[in-house]
Amino acid sequence: MAEPARLSRPNRRPHRLSMAALALIPAWIIVVAAYIGTVIWTIVISFTGSKLLPVYNFVGFDQYVRLFASDRWQVSVWHLAVFGVLFIVCCLIVGFLLAVALDQKIRFENTFRTIFLYPYAMSFIVTGLVWQWLMNPNLGIQNTVRNWGWTSFTFDWAVNSKLAVFALVIAAIWQASGLVMALMLAGLRGVDTELWKAAKIDRIPTWRVYVSIILPILTPTITTATVLLSIAVIKVYDLVVALTNGGPGTASEMPAKFVMDNLGARQNIGLATAASTVMLITVICVISPWLYHTYFRRQSRRPA
Repeated sequence: MAEPARLSRPNRRPHRLSMAALALIPAWIIVVAAYIGTVIWTIVISFTGSKLLPVYNFVGFDQYVRLFASDRWQVSVWHLAVFGVLFIVCCLIVGFLLAVALDQKIRFENTFRTIFLYPYAMSFIVTGLVWQWLMNPNLGIQNTVRNWGWTSFTFDWAVNSKLAVFALVIAAIWQASGLVMALMLAGLRGVDTELWKAAKIDRIPTWRVYVSIILPILTPTITTATVLLSIAVIKVYDLVVALTNGGPGTASEMPAKFVMDNLGARQNIGLATAASTVMLITVICVISPWLYHTYFRRQSRRPA
């Protein structure tokens, strides 16, 4: 009597899958209409001469020509490159060092882990406001240190046109390095303890073990962290507005702020959508190698 029951069980699975697919239809409709639809609409508008309101007088690549000829756009792209390289590299280094420190089974590990990860729970607006106060020459760190007697001390990066981009880098590292720490720590906890025992037996220096053995093992984790940080770099806007507002002048201008300014104050929707389309292509170029390595290449290696 048990055999018919066994045969009837597999027949329920297609029914369950069909019910799950039916339940997901509203979510798919929202995704297609609200996300993919708006992306397509943005790309279409970028080929028009839209100003205050969207119109459909197609002008070809005129908006893209104007975009790449704009000095403000070129400056914002250069700032993004400087900010991105310093932000990603420093976050990976700081996050890895913090993870290594916490991996030593220190006391109060949970407390330190919470402290280091807490800034990531804040929005970029809050982070920007905090560091705006800290870098304010009349209220923040500079004023405090000068009151202690060091009258020549300066820390006015947020209002210094030569250092404003680096002010953004410091604030962003303070917020995002905790995320990298959490990812790296999870990767370190997955390393086989036998590797450390073998390294101790062979008397290999600890730093050499991390460089030659641990870091290659953490390559997937490092790649994931780099992709997440890269996406955050491309769409950085809140931090810029809260900390420097793109200034002084255009000293900390970023592409995302360029887009929002043209959508609002400058009332040039066509140019803004062209810039956002370029940013979308940049994101796709950043994500595609990671997706290929993580999903498609891994699936192709599976035996048929």
